[in-house]
Amino acid sequence: MNVIDKPTQSGAASASLESLATGWLDAFETALDKRDAAAIAALFQADSHWRDILAFTWHLTPTFGAKNIAAGLAAHQVATKARGFHISADRTPPRRVKRLGQDVIEVLFAFETELGRGNGIVRLIPQGDAVKAWIFSTTLEELKGHEEKINKRRPTGAAFSRNFGGENWADMRQRLESYADRDPAVLVIGAGQSGLAIAARLNQVGVDTLVVEKWARIGDNWRMRYHSLALHNSIEVDHLPYMPFPPTYPKYVPKDQLGDWFEIYARAMEINCWTSTEFTSGSWDADAKCWVAKLKRGDGTERVMRPRHIVFANGVSSVPYVAKLPGMESFKGDVLHSEGFNNGEPWKGRRALVIGTGTSGNDIALDLHSWDVKTTIVQRGSTTVVSIDPSAKLNYALYEEGPPLDDCDIIATSSTPPLLIKAYQLSMARMAELDKDMIEGLKGIGFKYDIGEDNTGHQMKYRRRGGGYNLDAGSSALMIKGEIGLLQYDQIERFCESGALMKDGTKVAADLIVLATGYEPQAELVTRALGPDVAAKVGQVWGTGPDGELANMFKRTPQEGLWFIAGGLPQCRIYSKYLALQIKAIEEGMIGLKR
Repeated sequence: MNVIDKPTQSGAASASLESLATGWLDAFETALDKRDAAAIAALFQADSHWRDILAFTWHLTPTFGAKNIAAGLAAHQVATKARGFHISADRTPPRRVKRLGQDVIEVLFAFETELGRGNGIVRLIPQGDAVKAWIFSTTLEELKGHEEKINKRRPTGAAFSRNFGGENWADMRQRLESYADRDPAVLVIGAGQSGLAIAARLNQVGVDTLVVEKWARIGDNWRMRYHSLALHNSIEVDHLPYMPFPPTYPKYVPKDQLGDWFEIYARAMEINCWTSTEFTSGSWDADAKCWVAKLKRGDGTERVMRPRHIVFANGVSSVPYVAKLPGMESFKGDVLHSEGFNNGEPWKGRRALVIGTGTSGNDIALDLHSWDVKTTIVQRGSTTVVSIDPSAKLNYALYEEGPPLDDCDIIATSSTPPLLIKAYQLSMARMAELDKDMIEGLKGIGFKYDIGEDNTGHQMKYRRRGGGYNLDAGSSALMIKGEIGLLQYDQIERFCESGALMKDGTKVAADLIVLATGYEPQAELVTRALGPDVAAKVGQVWGTGPDGELANMFKRTPQEGLWFIAGGLPQCRIYSKYLALQIKAIEEGMIGLKR
């Protein structure tokens, strides 16, 4: 996402950068303390960007332009009382880098507010003997008096040390997880990376949390997916909070190994989780300020709980979308949605059509091909195709620059939506260069290829609609060679008993049709679980909101006590902290349920 030059800086140069950065931070704090909007604005470039994560606005808030930034900071400073801005001694020191084609001095800093402590980043552009800020971010990292119980603040364990005749650790875990005498403050729906990350974060700030998972084991949401699946992001960016993957794990983690890791993680992080448990419905009790949540256990019993918060952690892809295709009801072969596909062995030596050219569809086509299934992919719409290595890695090049993971996360979250778009445009242009031969080969066989809306590639497609791209694991080369077939959907008249009837009168035979047609929007999940009124009140979930940020993700929504977290492992690791901080602040009366 960010491109960096890697210069070697002498000691004198580092000291000079630190002096410039300290001078800017001191001037900024002086102007902020006085709430002098004109003085604040003078420290920023005219076209500057500020992204606040909770520290000043208790929201994820992008602001653009020096005057707007200054006005916002001055106004919020009345309640925030931010102070103590200084270069973080335990962070990456100030350095000269190139971001979005611009040479800048990148500075990680720390500060405190009336309620908490934060980190931030400022990118300074030299202007003569002075510097001005181009990009500025402020992020709340912890609440005073409610810090995470980690490292030096970890529990002593004294309660279970030779506690003869009393409750030991295992007894405590069994008691807490049973919820025999209480309801949780937070009910998390789904034990994938989103649910586990937010539960781990809430545990560390002392918020009683129960995760419910419909599968029989934690990690089954990955284990039960198609046989050959592995993560498409490199392991360097995919760690969960507090507990990184072992250094022995492969670069691209296989699904079953990931599922096992989730199970290990949940045990190690003492996450209360009920498996084989389905959240069937919920309603908001406005008087009691809590949810009435109905849970169906694996043994057929029902439990009604009254949590103050519900977090949907079902992911971007939760309810399969089954496309209505003409004539499909007459097809005599097997029909599966991609979510229900395991491997191609049952169709060995037979014929298959895969409807959809996204990542899952292409991976499934590869699996079928490996089982000697004559496979044809049917393309319904133009698709962005990016090789996993080297191209897709460009979006996470930041994490290979050298700074620690926490520093990289601070840097990665500093961009406002317009800067993200520019970053993705630059990286997509480079990806297209690296993948030139593959792209030309695909176009040569009639594949409909694009580089995304406004040339932003697959990353913005994911943020905007959760699909429309293929992180290519080898299917493109096989299509180009003709070993995997390609059909355009608009060439099909309808489906018939034996496969697809084409508009020219010919037939393409199939024994299996796989619908790799994606998933319903999150609003459908909310409608089914909480009813149409709540769904209408909340509105769009995921996709681009009015401010350019992800809509209703990781932050308070229009419905009190309702939260959403989703995305890949990096997003869940990072934003679970900020979601947990908001819930903790509400529980402690620092902020209200409503924004």
